[in-house]
Amino acid sequence: MADDVKSVAKRGARRGEQARATRRRIVEAGLDLFLRQGYAATRLDEIAAQAGVAVQTVYFHFGNKRTVLKEGVDILAAGDDEPAAVLERPWLERMREEPDARRALAIWIANSRAIFIRIAPIMRIVRDAAGTDPDMADQWEANQRQRLTAMRVLAEQLAAKQGLREGLTVDEATDIFFALNSVEVFHLLADCGWTPDRWEHWIVDTLTATVLR
Repeated sequence: MADDVKSVAKRGARRGEQARATRRRIVEAGLDLFLRQGYAATRLDEIAAQAGVAVQTVYFHFGNKRTVLKEGVDILAAGDDEPAAVLERPWLERMREEPDARRALAIWIANSRAIFIRIAPIMRIVRDAAGTDPDMADQWEANQRQRLTAMRVLAEQLAAKQGLREGLTVDEATDIFFALNSVEVFHLLADCGWTPDRWEHWIVDTLTATVLR
């Protein structure tokens, strides 16, 4: 009896991993096509063909290409397809445990850099399409809300470390982080020829001078 239960559990685990691998292939195919030919021009049957699956499989897992894009953005932001959200990752715990506000900010920015490098190309696609495509406008707005929530977490953590400049509220610090530590600014400076290293040094220095004691 116990062996039968273990066998069923193993088969279930294998099926789960196979389904997860299929989702990964579909997302990777979708992101590649979105980047190469744009969101509007990409069809679900093209995503299916590149992923090596039937189009019905794409419908089964995602329903539509907007969901493919959303999961792709989430995976790029997190760095993998593990179920833990970005704000539940080990790097955030290291930032929370760091008593020095400047070093805590540097930990956050180092991870922002890694996220922006991964996510900047696809977010440019989302931003450019948001003006004419309601799905992309919704995606852009959802990502902005998520980012604002993350910036408040950062501001609150720095305030808890007594790190905010005297007279600066958590709300004001959140707004500054939201404006400056953004993929839009990362895009603009990359277009000016800035490397990720240069951006990271600049944003740490700028936020330290603007927000911290």
